[in-house]
Formats: sequence, C-alpha cells, structure tokens
Amino acid sequence: MACTGATAPTTTPTTTPTTAPPASDPWNPPSQYVAPLAATWKHQEDTYADLYGFKNYLFDQVMAAKGSINYCVRWESTATVTATLRDQIQTALQRQFQKWVDQLNENGAGWNGWPYQQIPVKVVGWAVRDRSQLQWSDNSVDVYVNDINEGAPQCSPPCGRFFHQDGNYSGCPGGASHHYDMSLWLTQGMGIGGAGGDWGQRIDKDYFVDALGSDNIHILLHEIGHSWGLNDFYDFDPLPSEGFVMKAGSATQITAFDKWMLRDFWRHLKSRYGL
Repeated sequence: MACTGATAPTTTPTTTPTTAPPASDPWNPPSQYVAPLAATWKHQEDTYADLYGFKNYLFDQVMAAKGSINYCVRWESTATVTATLRDQIQTALQRQFQKWVDQLNENGAGWNGWPYQQIPVKVVGWAVRDRSQLQWSDNSVDVYVNDINEGAPQCSPPCGRFFHQDGNYSGCPGGASHHYDMSLWLTQGMGIGGAGGDWGQRIDKDYFVDALGSDNIHILLHEIGHSWGLNDFYDFDPLPSEGFVMKAGSATQITAFDKWMLRDFWRHLKSRYGL
C-alpha cells in the first residue's frame, strides 16, 4: 500500500519548543511499548522539519474549532451523487474520525486533559465538475463547481483553514460558519493507497463508497492518522513483531500502539493550548 503526503511541518515556531512533557504527565503505556514509543518520537523529531513549531495538526484544528470539524468533499469523478449517498459519506466519515478521538479518551474522560469525548464532523461543502452530478436541490451544503486545482474540483480556498490558518474567513461566501477545516478528496481510479496531511485525506472513490458500511475503513483511518500528525513507517519499524494501522498494510484497524502514539503526540503538544 502506498501512502504519500503525510504532514510535513514547515511553519516557524512562535514559542520556544520543549521536548519534555511536564512531570505530572500520566504517561503509562504498556511496558512492551515504552521503548518503541520513545524510538518513534525520536524518529518524528528527526524526520519532521518543524515538529514543534507546526501549528496545523488536527489537534490545532479541533482546538481552534472548539471541538468540531468541518469537511469539504472533493469529488474527482464523473459519477453522480444522490442525497442518500451524500449523507452516508458524512456518516462514515464521522464514524472513522471518532475512532481516533476515542483513543484520547478513557473511562468516560479525556486522557491527560484531552477536552473532547465526541467531535462532531460535518460535511459543509461539495466540489464537482458539473452541478448536475449532485442529485439534490436542497441547500444543506455549499456547492463549488468546476474550480479545478491539481486536476480535481476543490472547495473555495477563501473558506479553507489550510489557506487561512489565522481563522480569517472574511473572503468566504457566508463567512466563518461556511468554512471547512479539511478536505476529503475522493479520486476515481486511484487504487489502493492514499495521502493525508493537515489539508485532509485523499483515497480512492470506489474503495471508500464500497466500504461505507464497514466498521473500519482502514486506508482512511491511516490517512486521518497523518492529519493528527502521525508519521509513516516505510524506512523505520519500531515494532517488527506487531502490525498497527500507521504501518501501512499491516493492520486494518487502530491498534493499542496507534493509540499510544497519538497520546504521545498529545502530551507533547498539550502545553500550547494552556491545558
């Protein structure tokens, strides 16, 4: 399975970074994961150009939006979309997104001060080449027609967080309430693989539509992991004896190791939110 486009921090730090979580940090992973997790964090420090200064991880997006996330769907296909399929896509996206959120919660509370048990995911826009592809007439989502970038329809950049990380959506028709944080880019004929980063996730359209009823849409889960900040593992394997969803092709669901990698990321970023 190929995966490209993982988050590549490039922003200039605004505060002096620290690599050491506070002494009160409740870091208690299973003993067999302690050394692999430490090696993984060191690997991320070595491979991310600006690991601590980057300010657009999904953690940052969730905190800026006060516990919700808006999506735009980039429909790179000639197929039509019914209102039923539109709603099924949002439902499946919400379910897969929440699976990562669940890793930051334990016994009905947020782990290490994580503030959100549930994060509503709302698809607020669709981008297509031709309006006739969308077989609904209601105004439940914004529709963007034939605005092409990288060969695919895109939602309006003035409405996108990737383009306006300062939260200024004054150029967005409808204003901030119509902004989108991430894109779900569904590409006809992409095949097995995907891409993910602070801009969103890109996967094969047919793979995703065929898997709408699945409990785990593992390629999407992998790519959402990149949006949180988690790395790829093509040149480094901290856990040779065990598969996990961020080691592409080795697991079909989020594992305990994935959970502790995500928690490790949170404990290193938590201080930037004043928590």
